[in-house]
Amino acid sequence: MGNGWHEWPLMVFTVLGQCVVGGFIVLALVLLGKCTEEEARRIHLSMFCLWVLMGLAFIASLLHLGSPLRAFNSLNRLGASALSNEIGSGSLFFALGGIYWLLAILNKIPPALGKIWLVITMLAGVGFVYAMCLVYKIDTVPTWNNAYTALSFGLTVFIGGPLLAALLLRMANIERRTLRLLPMISLAALMVSFAVVIMQGASLAMINSSVQAASALIPQYGTLSAWRLVLIALGLGCWFCPLIMRKRPALASMVLAFVLVFASELIGRAIFYGLHMTVGMAIGS
Repeated sequence: MGNGWHEWPLMVFTVLGQCVVGGFIVLALVLLGKCTEEEARRIHLSMFCLWVLMGLAFIASLLHLGSPLRAFNSLNRLGASALSNEIGSGSLFFALGGIYWLLAILNKIPPALGKIWLVITMLAGVGFVYAMCLVYKIDTVPTWNNAYTALSFGLTVFIGGPLLAALLLRMANIERRTLRLLPMISLAALMVSFAVVIMQGASLAMINSSVQAASALIPQYGTLSAWRLVLIALGLGCWFCPLIMRKRPALASMVLAFVLVFASELIGRAIFYGLHMTVGMAIGS
């Protein structure tokens, strides 16, 4: 019994990866809309931060391997192994996004091709998150093999992604009326997170094996979940409060907001990995 902090490389990999996917989708949608050349240039410059974060995510994932020098072996069963598919789809998203960014910065990509490339990269990002979910769809791990896994991963995309994109757009000094929807998306995701915490907590009481009960895996489930939700609320508050006062959020305020939300999602991911249990001899619910 305890928590999943020992899986911190996977926690960092999954949370950062999902935030980057969400952030990229928002930036791509802005670029696909009405955007001047100067605005596009500034967005592309700020987009570099996405690929730095994605690189850090993959570095973290390497630390989870027994021998990081054999990382390429994780692709040996591409198409047959959920783990290989996760790494493969993540690498594809990273490569497509990184190459697009480089060509855009060098002004070497035609506008029409750039728009098509953005759409393909967005789809690759969605495929990456979906592949992450499939890694944990394991029949012998009932605490993971349920809808809460996909909900948890998806909510990270919808909470952290718009916030990360708003931070980068603030760095690029981009203003749009449509961007006012971003806080509403993250707020709606926070409300869903409240419901998920309550429902998942109740469902754990109905999962048990011959040797342990799922509800006993993390005795601090309620406390940790509460801290997670509080940190999300504080992070979004750093973003929302200036907007409510009809002011642009300061860059420092946006950075603090993302740090708080990132920390909150790490707590959520620690809970997720801490809930690992196998069916043992029997499973009852």
